[in-house]
Amino acid sequence: MASSTPPASTKIVCIPTAEESPTARIERLGRERPAVFTTAWKEIIFVFSISMSQLLTDFFVSGFTVILPTLIRDLDIPQAASVWPATAFSLVIASTLLVFGRLGDMYGGSPIFLGGLAWLLLWSVVAGFSVNPIMLNICRALQGFGPAAALPTGVMLMGSLYRPGPRKNLVFAIYGTSAVFGFFGGIVVAGCVGQFLRWGFFFWIGAILTAITLCTSYISLPQKSGAKSESTTMDFPGAISIVCGLVLTVFAITQSAHAPSGWRTPYIPICFSVGILSLCAAVYIELRIAPQPLLPASIFATPALKPLLLALFFLYGTWGVFSVYGTLYFQRIMGATPLQVVAWYVPLGVAGLLLSVLEGLILHIVPGRVILIASGLGALGSQLLLALIPVGGNYWAWIFPATILSTIGIDLSTIYMSVFITTALPTSQQGLAGGLMNSVLHLGVGVVLGLTDIIQAATFAEQGLGPSYKNTFWFGVACGAVSLVLMAVWGRLPAAKSDMTADEKAELARGAGPEKEAPDIVAS
Repeated sequence: MASSTPPASTKIVCIPTAEESPTARIERLGRERPAVFTTAWKEIIFVFSISMSQLLTDFFVSGFTVILPTLIRDLDIPQAASVWPATAFSLVIASTLLVFGRLGDMYGGSPIFLGGLAWLLLWSVVAGFSVNPIMLNICRALQGFGPAAALPTGVMLMGSLYRPGPRKNLVFAIYGTSAVFGFFGGIVVAGCVGQFLRWGFFFWIGAILTAITLCTSYISLPQKSGAKSESTTMDFPGAISIVCGLVLTVFAITQSAHAPSGWRTPYIPICFSVGILSLCAAVYIELRIAPQPLLPASIFATPALKPLLLALFFLYGTWGVFSVYGTLYFQRIMGATPLQVVAWYVPLGVAGLLLSVLEGLILHIVPGRVILIASGLGALGSQLLLALIPVGGNYWAWIFPATILSTIGIDLSTIYMSVFITTALPTSQQGLAGGLMNSVLHLGVGVVLGLTDIIQAATFAEQGLGPSYKNTFWFGVACGAVSLVLMAVWGRLPAAKSDMTADEKAELARGAGPEKEAPDIVAS
């Protein structure tokens, strides 16, 4: 049975042996299965459950863009309002991830994770019965609270259970691969539903997958994982200002392309100004007022973290351009049918699986800088290929390599950075680690898509549909280039080798044990 009950106490002790050196002991611990999993099957079900939370998020993002034309027709959604059923889900996730990450640190990862899945299940079922655009928008927004709760606490649970080393690398690689399979699976299901079934089955199939995940999570989450911290409290002023600032700012950017007079429409600059002021207030609250900031400044003391998070912001934005405008270009300009687009994306899933497994096996060997630069080159190359596709371009010459490079772009960096952030932060901040990482990724997609939406709408009347899509790809090239430069300059990070945890390093720094002994962790 799942529980968030923490261990009575956890202390660091040294276990000297004549046969095993401290370095060898750390290396062994980095490869061993965590003791909470008494069998390999329990560990497999646990990893499956956490990975499914990522898969389901991308399932509801990518599949919805495919089913949206059917919804516009069946629910009579105005063209100017068609962006919001797709955007509301991601916007709610991006703006509330840090809040749910803090709740995970306060009450434990397990109950928040399970509650998020149950919430997603409920509103996925209801969404399938939507009868008008308002009901659909509300359901999509409420759906978003489910992944917002499950994503950071899922990372929290994995980060607190697995020690730095090859086993943690492989688990996070599997977790990263699930996003690619979610994207591909969403398109497959939506394409088949759109062609053969009522659109509501897209949500109901997602609800079935969520129900399966909820059941496996309930039986597989270890009893002593994601322990709650009684000393951690919610930063309500910071939470309110951050959520309001993000929602209003992204709303203004996204809606400006569809408002009657663009930025001259009164509510657009008002929302944008209030959003920016809220974010400025959040910075002041977090730095000067909050006793326990939602986003403490100390987290950014980790070397190179700020520029690398900015690099991920732009890099994941290129993924948004590829997944949304790439799909639209394939269908509306190249004439691909929904099922043909599904076939075109098959290499995405295959390459994602192979790359993630390979990265999980070599992450402790290859320097982080090499992985990050390769990721940046992949994202940049993918956008270049889309921007340069000639009229009548061949799939194998342009789309196939762009798909492979896009997978390289998102997989390599996000897997490495997930391992890096969760390893750098102590157990008490693993919820923060999950919330921060996923916030950056989802905000990158939301903001970059909002800007590309402005570019596409502004150039459509003068240049036509095809060239306006190409303009979004060129903007993606710029984002990919910025990301690559940031990772090349600040990505001087080591390979993710077996090491002491952040808690153990802090304990040794306080002089709790002999400096030359490698600690082991035991519960007492």
